[in-house]
Amino acid sequence: MNRDHLIRQIQLQNALLKKEAEQSLRRYVELAWPILEPSTPFQSNWHIDYLVEHLEAVTAGTITRLLVTIPPRYMKSLLVSILWPTWEWIHHPSRRWVFASYAESLAVKHSVDRRTVLQSAWYRERWQDRVTLASDQNEKREFHNTQKGHMVATSIGGSILGKGGSRIVVDDPHNPMQAESDVQREAALSFFSRTLSTRLDNKNTDAIVVVMQRLHERDLASLCLELGYTHICLPAEAEVPTTLVFPRSGRIQQREAGDVLWPAREGPAVLASQQRLLGSAAYQSQYQQRPAPAGGLLFKRDWFKFYDELPSVNSWLQSWDMTFKDGPSSDFVVGLQAARKGADLYLIDRVKGQLDFTSTCRRVLELYRRYPQTRTILIEEAANGSAIVNVLSRQVSGIIPVTPEGGKYARAQAAAPMLEAGNVWLPNPRPYGQLVPERAWVDDFVHQCCLFPQAAHDDDVDAFTQLVARCVQPELATFLSW
Repeated sequence: MNRDHLIRQIQLQNALLKKEAEQSLRRYVELAWPILEPSTPFQSNWHIDYLVEHLEAVTAGTITRLLVTIPPRYMKSLLVSILWPTWEWIHHPSRRWVFASYAESLAVKHSVDRRTVLQSAWYRERWQDRVTLASDQNEKREFHNTQKGHMVATSIGGSILGKGGSRIVVDDPHNPMQAESDVQREAALSFFSRTLSTRLDNKNTDAIVVVMQRLHERDLASLCLELGYTHICLPAEAEVPTTLVFPRSGRIQQREAGDVLWPAREGPAVLASQQRLLGSAAYQSQYQQRPAPAGGLLFKRDWFKFYDELPSVNSWLQSWDMTFKDGPSSDFVVGLQAARKGADLYLIDRVKGQLDFTSTCRRVLELYRRYPQTRTILIEEAANGSAIVNVLSRQVSGIIPVTPEGGKYARAQAAAPMLEAGNVWLPNPRPYGQLVPERAWVDDFVHQCCLFPQAAHDDDVDAFTQLVARCVQPELATFLSW
């Protein structure tokens, strides 16, 4: 192969790659990746393709209001705030963009990264005839091109006087450390509503894209949902079977319960570790995109009382909520070990898992043997509870089948007064400032109760309300005072 032929082959290959990058944002992302991440190989995953198709739909004008809620470090900023805008300029260099983030330093970083891509040799060699930065307006926070397009970066609450555009991108509008502050959160919502949203050149055809992790039940995502934004919600772990349809190709992505979003990056072990570090409430919010009200819904967080050491108690009992089936999409089996002293109910231990019939029987026996002083074991007759009662009643004394009365919410309402009165106690998971491993379940239990009735699973609440209902029955008062 002579030199001229080799050069021609390289030129043809470059032309092909250029065409692919122009036609496909997904291909562009992969080819532009080394500009910003030269030492990290590009790692593909289906959620990147899913996000890309939605951004292409925005470019095509079929989506004009888009909300993306996704865990941190899943390429949201690189895709939405950096690579997509530079790709769209290839096709529409006159478009004007406004970007906002909670911190000026973050907004400036994204702006510098966009300019790095635009000024890279790779980009200029291919599209300098369409996109050339203007020499008289080329700063970190704002730069223009020779086709009158501009990209302006600001912080939430920052000045964008006289600036506007056909694209507004809000990336991380809330400071994670300040999301619980009503003042800080409302300031972000006010800036978005009264300032940013007014800056679109054409409010009918131009687009606003918000990308963030959930931090509070009244964050900007909540407002966008109320306004009817197209919503991409990608929890780190699928809680229920979910079918996702790609907006342009029609591709189907099925997520089964328990599927992790990006297993090559953060598998189950990594996510479990992250949940321990963050705590259940923060993990459910930031990683699962399901923030619970700080105070709780029906059950309020500050109603729960905590003990460092279990006091002397009078009677011991268990409550079990069973599942209808085993498998990754099933509900959880939950068993609560408790004890009673006077008017106070003390929760001591919990069993929780997606268990089959055999495993459930084994766990009931294990918890009973761990606390042999237990005299009452409540098992809901629904689901496979009846079969478990039949199997275990000759091995364990005190098993009582329970037929639930009323709906789940009604039973929870009936249990709420005992909790509100301060008569329900949980083991303090951090009695000396550090988490006690055998009490790690407490954070999750409280969080699940505070999420009810909006939680994906209500098994903890069912086991708890069954326990409380038994304790407040008048005819048991004498028995429970042993």
